[in-house]
Amino acid sequence: MAARPIWKGQLRLSLVSIPVEMYSATKSGARISFRQIHEPSGKRVRYQKTVPGVGPVDAGDIMKGYEYEKDQYLLIDPEDVDEIKLETKKTLELVQFVDACEISPLYFNKPYYLVPADDLAEDAYRVVRDALRSTGMVGLGQVTMRGKEYLAAVKPCGDGLLLETLHYAEEIRDADPLFAQIEDHTADEDLLSVAKSLIERKTGPFKADAFKDNYAIALKVLIERKTKSKATKRVQTEDSDAESESGDNVIDLMAALKQSLAKTEGKSSSSKNSRAGRRTKAAAKKKSA
Repeated sequence: MAARPIWKGQLRLSLVSIPVEMYSATKSGARISFRQIHEPSGKRVRYQKTVPGVGPVDAGDIMKGYEYEKDQYLLIDPEDVDEIKLETKKTLELVQFVDACEISPLYFNKPYYLVPADDLAEDAYRVVRDALRSTGMVGLGQVTMRGKEYLAAVKPCGDGLLLETLHYAEEIRDADPLFAQIEDHTADEDLLSVAKSLIERKTGPFKADAFKDNYAIALKVLIERKTKSKATKRVQTEDSDAESESGDNVIDLMAALKQSLAKTEGKSSSSKNSRAGRRTKAAAKKKSA
């Protein structure tokens, strides 16, 4: 089954826009998962929402509760939350570039492959890829998917580009309280020497396929054995799923790059002012409406 893009839109570098598609770099189906089945009927187990002392409740009677104090909740209508969800923007603009080593591994969340949407987009795509590769930089921007805005880092990956979503700063837990009780003593020299020797002996290039998920392997063996056994009980259930989207185009790469470079100089402050003005006008328009 062909992979489906989870997002389509434009990768923008100043005035240069490149139609791209985003695909998950990881396979959710690689791990074995189970469903809960009611043995007597052979049907899947469903979870019904209930309230103690009331019993089953209607979905329309359920509100979102935010715990602002212990056992004290603000009741918020799900529709209010839906109203502030961001519309799926079709543009990922690279607004800053940092050295690839500057971002701590703590921030990286999930990887995606970013590919050109069509043949016309490939030239501009290659320019951005090669520019990032030769400078050793990572492009930063924000991308909106499923109503949420993600911080994203774009960098070369083989013949293409890899986009990795990043945690925002407030999502990272401070390590100091956890490490504070570790005494700051220098390690014993002899023990340190032995440890370093062991590290040197086992040093080699990273090969992900050298490591195997032994639990998953054993689980597959178990399932294969159970599948072949006529004594294993079997049931039949039903399920389906789907999703898709579409994007746009652009050209005259050299002219756009030169124009972008010319406009970048001395224009950062005026662009900030104009964006602030647009936000103020939009807010006033929304208020009057």
